Amino acid sequence: MQDFRSLQVWKKSHALTLAIYRTTAAFPRDELYGLVSQIRRSSSSVPTNIAEG
Repeated sequence: MQDFRSLQVWKKSHALTLAIYRTTAAFPRDELYGLVSQIRRSSSSVPTNIAEG
């Protein structure tokens, strides 16, 4: 069985998640629990689901 960290799709989705966290850090504080939270959760679910197989 192959380690999920060696999959290109996981690497790209993980890089996207990190970029989204950096980008959303500049969003207004009043959006922290609204838009920012939703964007971060949706982006992090992709590599998580790949890892779960």
